[in-house]
Amino acid sequence: MSPHASHDLQEELDTIDPETRAKLTRAGFDAARLPSFLALAKDLGHGTAAERRDKRNRVPGPVEPPAEGEIWGIPQPGSEAYRRLEARGLEALKKGELAFAVLAGGMATRMGGVVKALVEVTSVPSAHTFLDVRLRENRFWSERSRSLGAGKPVPLWLMTSDATDGPTREALAAYSGKGNEHAHVKTFVQDLGPRLTPDGHLFRGADGRPSLYSPGHGDLVDALRRSGLLRDFIAGGGRYVWIANLDNLGATIDPMLLGLFIESRESQEAAGAERVEVMCEVTDKEPGDRGGIPVHALGKLQVLEEFRLPRDFDATKVTVFNTNTFLVSAQALATADIAWNWFEVEKNVEGKPAIQFERLLQELTGAMRATYVRVPRHGAAARFLPVKDREELEARRNTILEVARSRGILP
Repeated sequence: MSPHASHDLQEELDTIDPETRAKLTRAGFDAARLPSFLALAKDLGHGTAAERRDKRNRVPGPVEPPAEGEIWGIPQPGSEAYRRLEARGLEALKKGELAFAVLAGGMATRMGGVVKALVEVTSVPSAHTFLDVRLRENRFWSERSRSLGAGKPVPLWLMTSDATDGPTREALAAYSGKGNEHAHVKTFVQDLGPRLTPDGHLFRGADGRPSLYSPGHGDLVDALRRSGLLRDFIAGGGRYVWIANLDNLGATIDPMLLGLFIESRESQEAAGAERVEVMCEVTDKEPGDRGGIPVHALGKLQVLEEFRLPRDFDATKVTVFNTNTFLVSAQALATADIAWNWFEVEKNVEGKPAIQFERLLQELTGAMRATYVRVPRHGAAARFLPVKDREELEARRNTILEVARSRGILP
């Protein structure tokens, strides 16, 4: 990048059309974010992308695998410990202390570029989309909570993107038109940012306007704070937020896991220790699996992607990886000071290379004290059933149906 390129980029940003500027401002691209964006852009053109990523992303200092016992197991169903934790979780549901947030901003590009929430995931006993199943899960747990004495349903929040918000809201309106009650189901839109050229200037599409993108699921924290949903939830007695990917239909409400999170927080507080603010679900690796893993780095047990690890660290030493499902203290989610890392990603847009900077939700584990629980990925108890393309969907349909039926979501 030339010495004047960052100044040129500032001028380009100053002269973008009012409609694009307003859209960016509404979606969180404001004066507070601009300095870091300009600094990232200035770095482009210096060395190769691999060299920049190594310098910017790889963590310094020693990195170690989790010690034995740091990854918790799940009590045997029916055991005394299981029943105790389940009862604690059900009590929290009765008090209206839980909300469920779904990451629904993705377009299913590997399924033809459609809104993933509206992709049909099962046709038995009738057609159900990802959104259908999430709404049915919410209805099941809202009714269960009411049967326990709760005065309100479990809030369901869908983080949409600029691309998926309209179709998702239209689908929700259609459900309401059928007489279903979805006043507690809310959408909120994640952030937007402008793409850059490889030399650090605004990337413009064929229409001459800046090309915009959503910077990743790490947007959830800022977008949720901006929406006011989290503030109102806490004011009404809310204490915990479950976060899961839209397409992982194994990640459902589980009172036992909720109870495990609550009990761990209470026991540590009673012992005078730093309280756990986030519980991350991990699962056993299988051949070919790649993803974020829990490691000791920078003084914390946190999830890091493999591209952030020192080159001499053997990632196979860690036998579990992150499912991107988290239980988080609502108060911590609302107030924690999170120093986000921005990761450089190159995309092909309209046949040309474009640079975008993204952030990852798993960085919650570096900003807050985290604990980890190993969850199953097979059979009716599976909590990790991601669907990224048509082939994976076909392979998982029967298990998804089995899971949904066993948990009362589908008949």
